[in-house]
Amino acid sequence: MTDLSHLPGSATDRLRPVGRSAGEPVARPRRRFRLPFSPWHLLLAPLALLFAVPLIWLGLSSVMSDAEINRFPPALWPSGIHLGGYRFVLGNAMFPRWFANSLIVSAVAVFSNLLLGTLGGYAFARMRFGGSRVLLVLMLATMAIPFQLTMIPTFLVMRKLGLVDTLGALIVPSLVTPFAVFLLRQFFLSLPRELEEAAWIDGCSRLRVLFQIVVPLSRPALSTVAVLTFLTTWNDLSWPLIALNHDANYTLQLGLTTFRGQHHTQWSAVMAGNVITVLPVLLAFLAAQKTFVRSITSTGLKG
Repeated sequence: MTDLSHLPGSATDRLRPVGRSAGEPVARPRRRFRLPFSPWHLLLAPLALLFAVPLIWLGLSSVMSDAEINRFPPALWPSGIHLGGYRFVLGNAMFPRWFANSLIVSAVAVFSNLLLGTLGGYAFARMRFGGSRVLLVLMLATMAIPFQLTMIPTFLVMRKLGLVDTLGALIVPSLVTPFAVFLLRQFFLSLPRELEEAAWIDGCSRLRVLFQIVVPLSRPALSTVAVLTFLTTWNDLSWPLIALNHDANYTLQLGLTTFRGQHHTQWSAVMAGNVITVLPVLLAFLAAQKTFVRSITSTGLKG
């Protein structure tokens, strides 16, 4: 049988790379080095550690003694586990009452913002009535007013209603916020109208469409409103400091200020109380962190 491999145009020549002789070895393509994670993590990891330093220091200082906390330069690591601050906080007879007050105010504020914010946001998103645009602009303008300007008028209104030095003085101003209405309105605008129109054709009322079709589709936005309202109400200190007088009505944030005296401060108790106060906020944020991204990406600035 005749060997035709040496002839031009043979199968061997067609498989050989152009410009490469028969005896020259084939060069392997270089492999690019790839990180097992996103390059952004090289920047985000140090930033995350930097933001976590206060929480780490809070946890470590809560198990230090007062002498270690007051020492200069401060101790970076406790010499031992000292639970005196936790014993003082949990042994305080008013601490459970303060915790319950904060929980009641935050729970009512979350529920009312979800209900009233949903109604208001849906009205601005789907209903057209006289002055709706003007009302929306005025509502958004109130978000730019600092609390220091509305503090005294709000206090006068609460005094007229007879709610000063009661939990009602904390609940009524937080029943609904412009942010909740605006965020839910923006989310409702991103939902297709065809779903609502199909329900209207089937005979559903507007409220039934809202609570049976729109609300189940708005769980990311509702979760975001709930968590942000809880964080704001739970951590509020300035307004309870003005509206409340008796320690039986104090919230947790206001009650912790009583651990600081004029001449002596029990820093271990302050740190331990702050750890207990931060835990519900941290758990609420971790439980709803995924909903923030889904809500923000779905909301945008439409309309």
